Amino acid sequence: QVQLVESGGGLVMPGDSLRVSCAASGRTDERYTTGWFRQAPGKEREFVSAIDWRGFTTKNADSVKGRFTISRDNAKNTVYLQMNSLKSEDTGVYYCAADTTWYRLSEIASDYDYWGQGTQVTVSS
Repeated sequence: QVQLVESGGGLVMPGDSLRVSCAASGRTDERYTTGWFRQAPGKEREFVSAIDWRGFTTKNADSVKGRFTISRDNAKNTVYLQMNSLKSEDTGVYYCAADTTWYRLSEIASDYDYWGQGTQVTVSS
């Protein structure tokens, strides 16, 4: 079992930056891919970014390429999502998730085994 807790969400203005974090506990000795997803009101949950268990390989959705950067610090069991040049369409609840099939970087939510409770990010003027 892996427990995930997100933090760092908040209200920011368009063009601002924000970093959200995902802290893992439990079986952190296991290898797993970590992904970030987001869900806006009335919309499906969508893939944002993913990073492999070593932190060597990443994948980003087209909508955030060049603006968002995912990274991980395994010594702290934490994955970060640095979000720059935020837009109103980035608003939503951001969830981190762990996929124990560690050799893939999936964009499919149902592939992930563990989920955090989410953190709200609101981009508004």
